[in-house]
Amino acid sequence: MSGAPAGPDPRRAAAAVIDEALGYLYPAALRAAAEVGVADHLAGGPRAAAELAELTGTDADNLFRVLRLLATRGLFEQDERGRFRLTEAGDALRTDAPVSARSAVLMLTDPTMWRPAGEMARCLTGGGSAFDAIFGVPFFEHFARDAPTAAVFHDGMAAFSETENAPIAACCDFPPNAVVVDVGGGHGGFLAAVLLARPDLKGVLHDEGHVLAGHRLDVDGTRGRWSTAEGDFFAAVPPGDVHVLKRILHDWTDDQCATVLRNCRRALRPGGRVLVIDAVLPPGDVPHQGKALDLMMMASLVGRERTEEDFRALFASAGLRLTRVVPTPTVLSVVEAVVDGPADEPGGTPR
Repeated sequence: MSGAPAGPDPRRAAAAVIDEALGYLYPAALRAAAEVGVADHLAGGPRAAAELAELTGTDADNLFRVLRLLATRGLFEQDERGRFRLTEAGDALRTDAPVSARSAVLMLTDPTMWRPAGEMARCLTGGGSAFDAIFGVPFFEHFARDAPTAAVFHDGMAAFSETENAPIAACCDFPPNAVVVDVGGGHGGFLAAVLLARPDLKGVLHDEGHVLAGHRLDVDGTRGRWSTAEGDFFAAVPPGDVHVLKRILHDWTDDQCATVLRNCRRALRPGGRVLVIDAVLPPGDVPHQGKALDLMMMASLVGRERTEEDFRALFASAGLRLTRVVPTPTVLSVVEAVVDGPADEPGGTPR
């Protein structure tokens, strides 16, 4: 019948799925442009692909093709003469941008992330991470053996965090004159943001020695109020009033996280609290960046992103009680916990 409503179109559905499968080519092009430093040569204004190719030591035709795709997503724009210019978003690819995303892009698309994601089916058929099968050792052990790759990771995490540190620090509830311990705090970008926001606080940056060597705490406004402490958070953490775990627990299994949280609990001073800063996944089909990052955790590491109920159970296993979840302007939330029961040992067993 001519007036009958049209039914589902299987060809359109198939075409849509195929279009989704082509999506990996965009981050591949993004990495290529970041790797050769295209954006750095556009800070002064638009340039033709041939000129950019000469400056970056690349093939002009192929560079044009990469930039043409990235322009469809708003990182670059072509003018009427075919020259490319940076957009506001593309400006963040500059190495010297006020908040540069370049190192984060290089980290997120590094072979240590890219290859396991491409072989994600291993996680489904064999369980666990795809990383070990590809690289022969677990994620962090690989980094311990490969200093250049470790540098890419730590620089990328610092850049990743630079976009979120200050707004998250503003959402954290720190008691007056507290000692804040940033557990596994990397180069200290978040702790620096905390100390700059709160002149009454003191901070301790806790991580492995080779990581602490690259810390960025020595800035105007923080001097005299911080120290570093080398160590392994699976063994012990320094004492403090507030222990912060930012983008840490999502790297690890529930049992490993419980070990870290127990160590924090033991090191908390009376009345202290633990602040876990991670994605808190919304239920159902609600879109959230954390649901994509969860697959990165699955493919390359052993951890996962968690829901509020997941965090509640995790804290309980370590003798802590979830008190509240504070949203931030970023994709991360602040999940706060306090000691549940006697303060000496998890589970209320006195030492």
